[in-house]
Amino acid sequence: MDFHIIEIFKRSICIERENSDRFETWETVTVLVNGEEALTTNRNVITIGGLIPDTEYEIEIKGCEQKESFRTAKESLLLNVRDFGAVGDGVHPDSAAIQAAIMSCPKDGTVYVPAGKYFCTPIFLKSEMSFWVDDDAVILGDTDRTHYPVLPGMVRNEFDNNEEYSLASWEGNPLDCFASLITAIGVHDLDITGGGEINGNADKSDWWVDVRTKRIAWRPKLVFFNNCENVRVCGLRIKNSPAWAVHPYYSDNLKFLDLDIWNPSNSPNTDGFDPESCENVLVLGTKISVGDDCIAIKSGKLYMATYHYKETKNIEVRNCRLERGHGSVTVGSEVAGGVRNIRVSKCVFSETDRGLRIKTRRGRGQRSYITDMRFEDLYMDKVHMPITVNMFYFCDPDGHTDYVQNQSEFPVDYRTPRIGSITAKDVVCTGVDASFVCAMGLPESRIEKIELDNCQVSFLPKGKRTPQCPIMMDGFPQLSGVGLYLKNVAEVTARNVVIQGSEDKAPRLENAGTGELDIRFE
Repeated sequence: MDFHIIEIFKRSICIERENSDRFETWETVTVLVNGEEALTTNRNVITIGGLIPDTEYEIEIKGCEQKESFRTAKESLLLNVRDFGAVGDGVHPDSAAIQAAIMSCPKDGTVYVPAGKYFCTPIFLKSEMSFWVDDDAVILGDTDRTHYPVLPGMVRNEFDNNEEYSLASWEGNPLDCFASLITAIGVHDLDITGGGEINGNADKSDWWVDVRTKRIAWRPKLVFFNNCENVRVCGLRIKNSPAWAVHPYYSDNLKFLDLDIWNPSNSPNTDGFDPESCENVLVLGTKISVGDDCIAIKSGKLYMATYHYKETKNIEVRNCRLERGHGSVTVGSEVAGGVRNIRVSKCVFSETDRGLRIKTRRGRGQRSYITDMRFEDLYMDKVHMPITVNMFYFCDPDGHTDYVQNQSEFPVDYRTPRIGSITAKDVVCTGVDASFVCAMGLPESRIEKIELDNCQVSFLPKGKRTPQCPIMMDGFPQLSGVGLYLKNVAEVTARNVVIQGSEDKAPRLENAGTGELDIRFE
């Protein structure tokens, strides 16, 4: 099989090519629809637009024998935002016109945003509709924060003080935030499609100035899904976000396909994709290049895990390219609800500080169990520190206190987090700088298992390396050319791990149990 169909929409389809390459191939392919050329690309995940609803099509890749027939989804009605008064000149406020079209849209209808720049404050989407942003259309964020509504972090039922409803989240706590440019709350069966752009316009505003100070409310994410289900986002460009670019929150059954998420490298706290307390999430064929972590998987801080417990689980990241940023795929540090069953495969990580980054700390709580992390078939190019695991992460106002940073063994109680199994298989790393693997467990809660299988690692030459701290904890030394540095790990297993150019000739282990250790230092 040369490809398979991922998702069928009303006016587009997303397919994934079957090959041994990660994210893209050296040679381009031509996709044919009904025998006619639709597009040429080298991507493994491909979106083909320009289709008609409720219509039969046949798709193939030129030169291959495989052909697949499909029928696009039905569409009850198409509403053009221009017919509701939207101007699209990048100056005139268009939010009201677009919102009117959304609220008027019937079940299984589509709100269409044609070519143009639509200057907007937050837009709220609803269930059982499609929001189609055409290829040359831009939803452009208003630069004045006083024009943005505020979402209360937590609302209590006036008749029952024990019932709470979280409308917004800031770094794992239910705190007031400005609404996002694209917001969906309590929505189900929603599609956001097209080749257009969601642009937060943060580079033209003050969102990135004094980011640790709350001004009216905390900064908005660019795209926010709260308590949503069955959402698909495909083909869009998402850029210049005030804070995190895409933030699914307490939401399930989500698919993010063939996206391009971009923020400047110096933009603060602009993670690319942050699922928080979510289940069944697919990120496929997406390119992320941002100023912070590319993907950061979370499940809230202790309050939310105690009173609104929801574990994050079943997250798959495949055929993606993750660039720049602090971490390619990060878990934490707001993980009080726990994280389970993460699968990352067929991805390229390029020039990020860290590749696979897991971070937690005392105080996240006994429900904070990070386990069943599997990373497979990855290529990391010029990633300074490919794998880091840190249970002393110095975040939050108390992050530098003795309770968080003391390396002595503390009693295990309701505040103690755990890390279970982490597996990295078929991983190639070139241009490594500080360390290949650096892991620090808690003495009272050792990391249960780190398994390395078929990993090929090459360091930068000694004169080109820069000593760095792989993990953010007090007093940790800078490293350069270190193969494996592991402390407080119950079991370390390695099979066919080859490390070239390291300063070491053996792994550095402290309070670490070992299984099979097949590591060659060359």
